[in-house]
Amino acid sequence: MPLEDYDYSLPPALIAQSGAEPRDSSRLMVVHRGTGQLEHRIFRDITEYLRPGDLLVLNQSKVIPARTFATNAHGTRIEVLLVRELKPDLWEAMLKPAKRAKGWLRFADGLMAEVVKVEDDGTRVLHFTGGVWEHLERIGKTPLPPYIHASIDPQRYQTVYAKTPGSVAAPTAGLHFTPQLLQRIYEMGVELHFVTLHVGPGTFKPVQEDPDRHLMHLEPYEIPPETAQAVNQAKAEGRRIIAVGTTVVRTLESAWENSLSSASGRVRAGVGETRLFIRPGFKFKVIDALITNFHLPKSTLLMLVSAFTGYDLTMRAYRMAVEERYRFYSLGDAMLIL
Repeated sequence: MPLEDYDYSLPPALIAQSGAEPRDSSRLMVVHRGTGQLEHRIFRDITEYLRPGDLLVLNQSKVIPARTFATNAHGTRIEVLLVRELKPDLWEAMLKPAKRAKGWLRFADGLMAEVVKVEDDGTRVLHFTGGVWEHLERIGKTPLPPYIHASIDPQRYQTVYAKTPGSVAAPTAGLHFTPQLLQRIYEMGVELHFVTLHVGPGTFKPVQEDPDRHLMHLEPYEIPPETAQAVNQAKAEGRRIIAVGTTVVRTLESAWENSLSSASGRVRAGVGETRLFIRPGFKFKVIDALITNFHLPKSTLLMLVSAFTGYDLTMRAYRMAVEERYRFYSLGDAMLIL
């Protein structure tokens, strides 16, 4: 499908600049794939659509204060966004202005880094003299999406179950959960399991060209053995796997391996990296339902939702969301797609 088919008109006033309080008071559009029905609810009502035996899989990656500043040898101020740790003291980073980011860089607390490589996509590889994590904890800032112009509490841009540092953007579908709601879901007999996928800045990047030529950003993930075992057992028993967010979808579907001895397969535990680009035509092997926010036009995330929901129903839901004045993007409202 051409890229223009994933465009839609969104009034700027509907781009959320703050999260709902409490978190689970955000609105929830329930999308029934089988009937095409759309329901308008509140997020805490999600318990009415869950049942004992369901598996809810969540991404426990934690947003790091990855935005910081340095100066080059000529005193030019350079904005540095640390994208991911390649190995101790070696980081992939986005620098601005990129043309001035050469040689050694000095940070405010005396930390030094050398630009040792320029990648094909324009990112730089920085070799630090040490103490990167300590530097970020002291003076790093939480990177916010470019469409959020208000100042927000960094904790409001974390899920309540965030555990493993590494993301430069929140897995936003999880922002709607409170500890109390998770406890209610657990007490219903729904299993809660976790994966980690560290979200990179490419998650906000609209597809600028023919989707067939689009290269997804590389993101690292980890699936604990207990999560893989629970998912595989649920699949074998015909129980639902409900992904909290597109990051969980990409993690589980990336880790699926077909069985050589049967028509089925399994999710593989362990660490990996993924560039999986999910769009209409993709055959889902793991997930049965999806919780997600409302995404940017022409984005890979909107294509993923269209692949799971069906293109026509997805775009109808988005048009309805605009008409009903849902709040969009990272701090906005949610969809439950069944």
